[in-house]
Amino acid sequence: MDFTISDKMKTIIEMIEEFVAQELIPLEPEFMNKDFRELLPVIEEKKNMVKKMELWAPNHPKELGGMGLNLVEHGLVSEALGASPLGHLVFGCQAPDAGNVEILHKYGNKEQVKEFLAPLVAGDIRSCFAMTEVDMPGSNPVMMDTTAVKDGDDYVINGHKWYTSSADGAKFAIAMAVTNPDAPIHLRASMIIVPCDTPGFNLVRNIPVMGHSGSDYFSHGEIIFQNCRVPQKNLLGPEGQGFVMAQDRLGPGRIHHCMRWLGICKRSFDMMCRRASERVISPDGKTLASKQIIQAWISESAAEIQAARLMTLYAAWRIDTVGPKDARDDIALIKFVVANTMQHVVDRALQVHGGLGMTDDTILAFFFRHERAARIYDGADEVHKSSIARRILRKYQV
Repeated sequence: MDFTISDKMKTIIEMIEEFVAQELIPLEPEFMNKDFRELLPVIEEKKNMVKKMELWAPNHPKELGGMGLNLVEHGLVSEALGASPLGHLVFGCQAPDAGNVEILHKYGNKEQVKEFLAPLVAGDIRSCFAMTEVDMPGSNPVMMDTTAVKDGDDYVINGHKWYTSSADGAKFAIAMAVTNPDAPIHLRASMIIVPCDTPGFNLVRNIPVMGHSGSDYFSHGEIIFQNCRVPQKNLLGPEGQGFVMAQDRLGPGRIHHCMRWLGICKRSFDMMCRRASERVISPDGKTLASKQIIQAWISESAAEIQAARLMTLYAAWRIDTVGPKDARDDIALIKFVVANTMQHVVDRALQVHGGLGMTDDTILAFFFRHERAARIYDGADEVHKSSIARRILRKYQV
């Protein structure tokens, strides 16, 4: 196990950190207070700057126009980009597109690669992933009501999805639907590419998340498939392999998420330390930093961030060396550890900022309300804890 960073990667990280600080963080006041669509022209300008710097699509293969970084390298990039909500989008490695690119690259045929994958990697279009259902447990994706029934040369899709992130403005969805209802439970669902302008694909609303509905990329859509007809050639990968393909997508995706969360931790930690050092709380000039409880929060946060970071880099190294299946325990561990570390750090930073932390005058309130879901999506913390405990306990059974 060697986490040595090459000189090239050090330069890349430095360039990204400088770009985020100079070009993206100054945009955050507008991002926080405007409809996101109003920022799209300037977002495109920033994307073009990134492409000229040859830093576009860091995690995607070189033959597709990306940088071809491995998972550990992209983890470091994702950490740097996580400092701003705009980071991953501007660098062309945002979820859910990043996961869709991985699936299309692995399972897409030539026609699907040309029509959907190539423009997606280039950043010319966006996509969404429709899996989670309103009336089904999101942490158990084998339970699914949405169906895709063959009719002639088509699939006819019916079902109700929600938390289809970034559906607003997306060109296509990768939808999970039951195609083989009589098969074993893990072989019932398939992935089907559905252009979002297909009749019967209905974006009902952008779901308000803690009072904010969002728009365009920064939104979570509720979708109703109503006799939505797409050609069977839009099947992605083998029929009945949707669950298996979803697991391929989620393993590396959790590294992306966790390193992004660590970027949020780092930004929040810096803000907390700066605020503690600057905030005068007494006539004699003492600051918040003089208080032992603040010092304890800072030391605890520093230790928690370092531990979570090392765990995540180790999991990324394991995926790179032995594959997602053999690294599944490492992946499950970081999912709930890093999500909770982020919550602790953001909460402490917000507390140190006092009333200011509750406002949208800093990025902390955005982190607090939008990243609380980290303990829920991609499998609730409790599910990961239970599943990994069962696997550990098997070793002790007599």
